[in-house]
Amino acid sequence: MERRVDDCTAAQEPRRRALNVVNEQLTAATRARKCHGCGCFHQTVEALAATEAGRQALLPAIEGARRVFVPKKHDCLGCRVCFPVLAADAFSEAFPAEAEVMHACPSETLPERAGWPPLPGDYRVLRWKAPVAVCALNSGHLVDRLASMASEHVAIVGTLHTENLGIERIVRNILANPHLRFLLLCGQDTRQRVGHLPGQALVSLCANGVDEAGRILGARGKRPVLKNVTREQIDAFRRQVEIVDCIGEERPLVVLQRVRECASRDPGAFDGWMEGPVVPVLEAREPQRMVADPLGFFVVYPDARRRRLVLEHYRNDGLLDCVMEGTTPAALYAMAIERGLVSRFDHAAYLGRELARAEHALRTGEPYVQDRAPGEPEPHSSISVDCGCGTACRPEPSP
Repeated sequence: MERRVDDCTAAQEPRRRALNVVNEQLTAATRARKCHGCGCFHQTVEALAATEAGRQALLPAIEGARRVFVPKKHDCLGCRVCFPVLAADAFSEAFPAEAEVMHACPSETLPERAGWPPLPGDYRVLRWKAPVAVCALNSGHLVDRLASMASEHVAIVGTLHTENLGIERIVRNILANPHLRFLLLCGQDTRQRVGHLPGQALVSLCANGVDEAGRILGARGKRPVLKNVTREQIDAFRRQVEIVDCIGEERPLVVLQRVRECASRDPGAFDGWMEGPVVPVLEAREPQRMVADPLGFFVVYPDARRRRLVLEHYRNDGLLDCVMEGTTPAALYAMAIERGLVSRFDHAAYLGRELARAEHALRTGEPYVQDRAPGEPEPHSSISVDCGCGTACRPEPSP
């Protein structure tokens, strides 16, 4: 009898240790402000509260956690140490039966936005019609470097921290852009202690798909279950993109070389699936009319002797009221805007174009003649002024 009691006590010891870990991690999350509005924290606390062991042994920690809850601000930040996930992992190992029905990760779907990508995330959008998406996994420092160096072949660069919600967003964002045909994975797959392996899960998803419960076949992470994408969406995603596995690679030049290799094999837009808000592609036409700016007009010319750009502003009655000089178009149009000399977008666009042409002439020595703006002006003033830019800024005389 005494030995049986000892055996029972020994069997309970791993559970006691696990509950101590859960209590410690929940307490740490309760003290960490970043966790108070995090979906990982909210979901884990409520999932634990729904278990028998949680109601008995974890109630004080659960109640303390609930007291610091604030409205959810985000799901997963990809923290190096995620207290709620460590708590959930410890509980799952000690209470596998209860863990089977415990949903510790945030799983709610997000509403789509107009435009592309329809779902938010940690990414930089570069070009709509490019064929390659680059996922730097947990190497967030790579995103800005790759974006600044990327060629015309890269549509989007971002990170991925989780093998559930994160992969769901990638699937839906890629399906909303038929031009994406390659998904290149680079960077470190995980630096966390929480067991997320999103890169390995993505490779497994494209190779094997999911089972009836939405679990990615062959994924080794803790929670590779996709709840917010359908089997049809997953199958379309697998057909649309080719996974290029460069996991572990953090050298931007090497990554971009692989991008160019992918682009050389671009099969063109995918026609097997299209979802999400449609991004319109509009055919631009020359304007038929132009309305004169009521604030006046500009005369632009390069001063080759002094190597400067000159911008003269005239009121519509022909009075010169401002002369600006500078060495770059940006400096001059910024000053014109700051001084309130432009009130129409088409006039601002025209000014920027002419300053760029004048700068080119100054740099190359080619002749420069100020061009007319597109379209014909509407009558605006009874005084005709020859400003040197044709009919663009010159109002027609009144009859």
